[in-house]
Amino acid sequence: MPGLPPPLTDERELLLAFIAQQRDGIRFAAYGLTDEQARLASTVSALTIGGLLKHAAATEEAWVDRIVDRTRGTVEEQQAGYDDTFRMGADETLAHLLARYDDVGRETARVVRERNLDDPVPVPTGVPWFPDDVDAWSVRWVLLHIVEETARHAGHADIVREAIDGASMYPLMAAAEGWPATEWLTPWSPAGP
Repeated sequence: MPGLPPPLTDERELLLAFIAQQRDGIRFAAYGLTDEQARLASTVSALTIGGLLKHAAATEEAWVDRIVDRTRGTVEEQQAGYDDTFRMGADETLAHLLARYDDVGRETARVVRERNLDDPVPVPTGVPWFPDDVDAWSVRWVLLHIVEETARHAGHADIVREAIDGASMYPLMAAAEGWPATEWLTPWSPAGP
């Protein structure tokens, strides 16, 4: 995907394109890393590329679950597993996390294409960071929130990756997509920029 989503006129497809573009930001941060590098907390933060991939997939999946009113486990199980979404387990591989993120993206697209963007999505009660005075968001609102949430973590991933080996988003994107070198940009390579 180029550095910007395409100028689509269908709102649903445009929202999905913006989510995909932000998802790619996290995916590109993982490009060329080993499993060990993906587990590396390279800054003062505990965040890792693998953990960010895992968390972004789990978060997107949870929001899509809200759209379709689907529950995975009890509230207690969900709360207990939240911190684990930020950690790439010893038995997990980067390839597995990337494939799972692809699966989540396909499910998001499938669900969104079956819904009206104005459909209500109930706001959970008793969650301190959710408003008490709003009964429901729209599917459109949820998708914009997924863009926001994913973009936040793509930014985290940029910083974590740059601290690992100096690589940054556009050279990584160019390498992942096979762009030729230009006077503007040299694709990342393990020994290069």
